[in-house]
Amino acid sequence: MNTPTSTQAAASGSDIPRARISRSFWHSVARRLSRDPVTIACTTVLLVIALVAVFAPVIAPYDPYKTSILVRLAPMGHPDHLLGTDELGRDLLTRLIYGARTSLFMGFAPILLATLIGGTLGIVAGYAGGATNMIIMRTIDVFYAFPSVLLAVAISGVLGAGIFNSLVSLTLVFIPSLARVGESVTTQVRNQDFVVAARATGASDWQIIRGHVLSNVVGPVMIYASSLVSVAIVLASGLSFLGLGIVPPEAEWGSMLSTLRPAIYIAPMNAILPGIMIFVTSMCANLISDGLRTAMDVKV
Repeated sequence: MNTPTSTQAAASGSDIPRARISRSFWHSVARRLSRDPVTIACTTVLLVIALVAVFAPVIAPYDPYKTSILVRLAPMGHPDHLLGTDELGRDLLTRLIYGARTSLFMGFAPILLATLIGGTLGIVAGYAGGATNMIIMRTIDVFYAFPSVLLAVAISGVLGAGIFNSLVSLTLVFIPSLARVGESVTTQVRNQDFVVAARATGASDWQIIRGHVLSNVVGPVMIYASSLVSVAIVLASGLSFLGLGIVPPEAEWGSMLSTLRPAIYIAPMNAILPGIMIFVTSMCANLISDGLRTAMDVKV
């Protein structure tokens, strides 16, 4: 991060208060983001999807599990079903709204858990160095022997289908990369002059990590984690599509895409609607991450 942090200023003898520097940096980030129309548009789209998901019981016109064989695969524009129905006659708009709950949860929750676990492991490995670094990072390297998609499929296949098992498998998939980013940045910060000066004054390891390391590591880790949200959404949908993720009849975009696959020639628009939602949501998350990286001037 090119912008000076509060710890760097304090170590160099600056008399600028820490809180003032911190507020100035985040204000500059917010100002840059406010001037980025793509980030604003994508954030608005994600917020709308999130709000619709939160208020699904109020907004959704039908019960997401109510079936009706009489109106199965009704086309878009049907008088009673705006976006048509699925293979069991369930309202597609309702299913998409409720599916947003599960898909967004599976996109953000694994990344949050992986950031907490992987970031902590990376900071410990990078700051401690030596044998601790070798043990942690060599264990992390084992996961790099497998592509993330195959690793997620393998773990989900062992654990079985279900939302909890999918959460565990996706979290395990993302921990290694986040730990490596945290370790790399922490190793660089550990050798900076302000850390050496703090250590020479008698500061404890916890004080150095809390006051000097975290403020420099949070930015790169947060930016990298935000770039993984779109990957998590696609991976979670892929697991559900393969029958290793969310168990039907639970509404989830990936599982909806799977169950509607046989209807692609009969009702093509009905079949591709869940895929469109996956694409739009993951693309917005990816563009927001790019906007944050530019605004914070972080190189990952």
